[in-house]
Amino acid sequence: MAQLPPGIRFITSFSRDQWYRAFIFTLTFFLYASFHLSRKPISIVKGELHKHCAASHEVELSSYREYAAQTQSVKKPSNASQCGWEPFDKNNYKQLLGALDYSFLCAYAIGMYLSGIIGERLPIRYYLTVGMLASGLFTAMFGLGYFCNIHNLWFYIMAQIANGLVQTTGWPSVVTCIGNWFGKGRRGLIMGIWNSHTSVGNILGSLIAAYWVSTCWGLSFVMPGVIIAVMGIVCFLFLIEHPKDISCSCTPSSSSKAFLNGASRFRVQMPTLNAKETSKSQDSEMQHLLIDSENSMTSQNSNTMGTGEGRHGTSAISFLGALRIPGVIEFSLCLLFAKLVSYTFLFWLPLYITNVEHLDAKRAGDLSTLFDVGGIFGGILAGLISDRLEKRASTCGMMLLLAAPTLYMFSTVSKMGLEATVVMLLISGALVNGPYALITTAVSADLGTHKSLKGNARALSTVTAIIDGTGSVGKQELGCGRLKQKIFEKLCSVQILSRLGIVLELRGRANLVFSITNVPMFEGG
Repeated sequence: MAQLPPGIRFITSFSRDQWYRAFIFTLTFFLYASFHLSRKPISIVKGELHKHCAASHEVELSSYREYAAQTQSVKKPSNASQCGWEPFDKNNYKQLLGALDYSFLCAYAIGMYLSGIIGERLPIRYYLTVGMLASGLFTAMFGLGYFCNIHNLWFYIMAQIANGLVQTTGWPSVVTCIGNWFGKGRRGLIMGIWNSHTSVGNILGSLIAAYWVSTCWGLSFVMPGVIIAVMGIVCFLFLIEHPKDISCSCTPSSSSKAFLNGASRFRVQMPTLNAKETSKSQDSEMQHLLIDSENSMTSQNSNTMGTGEGRHGTSAISFLGALRIPGVIEFSLCLLFAKLVSYTFLFWLPLYITNVEHLDAKRAGDLSTLFDVGGIFGGILAGLISDRLEKRASTCGMMLLLAAPTLYMFSTVSKMGLEATVVMLLISGALVNGPYALITTAVSADLGTHKSLKGNARALSTVTAIIDGTGSVGKQELGCGRLKQKIFEKLCSVQILSRLGIVLELRGRANLVFSITNVPMFEGG
């Protein structure tokens, strides 16, 4: 018998379940990368909406006051072609650009709380598809202002509000889907790698927007809008919400092979076991897993949980019920401050680089991607460490503690030259986005499947929405419109405040240590 080709041997070395998990991992990775790809253009185009054409005048005003006074009337521009795109070409451009950010972030924060509740009760594939198609429409709508020569501020604000609302469909949906397919054993590392889609999307969005920004900034929005809409169609055609949908045996809660929880491993048998007979010999957590496994193998007609039951035979958790899950409030407060810092860099870093390094909008946009490159390594490192230590909170707290002095150094070191800026961008990106990535992925998934739920409620989407929505409330403070020394000092303070959220979480765990046992992923340092 002839030996199989190496490629075929490689394919057959993995089981059907493993291939499906790899497929869902890759698909959801690119689905949410397209969300961030469509959010990035606004930060790149800001430098084109207002071109800082008065920079030379400002320098002369500070150095040669008399000469500037004589030439002020000549150097001050009065039309959009010289100073940007009306109405952003005026002296109040910072307030107007900040209004665009506020519009998006306020809509996103409000919509996120509703999105989790709605998404918990609708099929993820349909919900995510509609959200991606709508996101593509409203992202492209902003760019149409260029082609239609629209100079009304409210047009751009409404486009941002609409886009912020529909973008909330993404995060709860993909986290719920990935949480359905992967258990807790190596969730930190897996989701740390998976969460790099945020940085990949930001990098691709920056490069695409920067390519068109100087020649036709409308395409900087239209092209990302087309991309996310196409990915929405891909989502409709290929997304599998749950392993049960294809009779896959890798469901985290009812695996027919083995269930991983930290370093421990146990096997779930076929549903011939009576849960009542084993209640005395099994701990409470094992009982819930066995009962869940038994129920999942019965027909759907045998599920009699009432009118509130969903597609998996369990009722969706309420908003207040999700808040009562231990750790949700504490990690939400932590993310409120951590996300403020991350999104301050996301929205304003290219403009800051333009002012400090005196680069054009395209080169500043390209350079700003290094912050996201650092974020990729930071997210993976945070996930790996938290898995090894089995302590999510301690990992986040340590990285946040290191991030505070790093941000203070950034504003000083970055003025020493381009090389220093590159190094600080990589380090800051890792320390800022590392804990942010860990909280929004592995921590959210852990809390959404917390043992206190006893397997009787679907909470992943709602918990994810609460944590991310609270973080989005913090993002609204970035509307300051400038990254200067005082702002970096504020960011340092914010990082320290985010650390306080971790302290609250650790104290809460200490108080519950005698009543809640065997919760390795949330033990303190």
